[in-house]
Amino acid sequence: MKKYLLLGSLLLVFIQVGAQGIKPKERKVVQPPANKAKFHLFLLVGQSNMAGRGYAEAVDTIAHARVLRLNKEGEWEEAKDPLHFDKPIAGVGPGLAFGKAMADADTTVIIGLIPCAVGGSSIDYWQEGAYYPATKTYPYDDAIVRTKKAMQTGTLTGIIWHQGEADSKPAACLVYKAKLKALIATFRKDLGKPMLPFVAGQLPDFQIYKQDSVGHKTINRSAIKVNEAIAAVKESVRNYGFVKANNTQHRGDVLHFSAASARLMGRRYAKEMMNIVNNITER
Repeated sequence: MKKYLLLGSLLLVFIQVGAQGIKPKERKVVQPPANKAKFHLFLLVGQSNMAGRGYAEAVDTIAHARVLRLNKEGEWEEAKDPLHFDKPIAGVGPGLAFGKAMADADTTVIIGLIPCAVGGSSIDYWQEGAYYPATKTYPYDDAIVRTKKAMQTGTLTGIIWHQGEADSKPAACLVYKAKLKALIATFRKDLGKPMLPFVAGQLPDFQIYKQDSVGHKTINRSAIKVNEAIAAVKESVRNYGFVKANNTQHRGDVLHFSAASARLMGRRYAKEMMNIVNNITER
């Protein structure tokens, strides 16, 4: 009996460790490149699916020679998941795969990722002076401070944004388009980049079409409205793009991308970002 209890305990420990995912044993701090023009910076913002909640695997802890991240202390280091530090549960998001894809697309540059997403934050917390009690932070203000620090050594090239879950409500979804447009304009103004490329991600189907424990199917029509708003912004905002979240899977909670789907989203962000950067509109 004791033997089985011991095996059960060991299995429980294994499951608990496995559920947390793999984390890198070390993160090497490095010096940024001397040439700012060859150090392309990207700001990563939004809520938990940008911060990352996928369970990390070995591939997520492997650094790319030309992809760095600005850590919590404001130092440049090798980029490994989790990139973000908004909450202890931060895991795999789209950022690292995005950075690797951008680096592979142009072997003459180094990519610098600036993780600033905050899990659970609605778009209302992404404005100047907005305090987010859940993490005791100022999401927008903190992102501006960190980005300006990064810009001392590199060239800000774009922003990727995944957010909208917290605004998938009947009233909030109706004003999402206007708030997203205002946010883009504010980011560009405060960072001194009026034509800065901005790519947003849509919400996945698993957050829209759901089924409860007894088989009843529901549709979150507010989430559909958020996705429509994200797409519609392209009609009136220059150097803006969006990526769809079709054919993605959740990690088991019907809310967050699995690690594989987060990587897929990262590659989609990179493809859309490259399309904008290569065809940037200055007027």
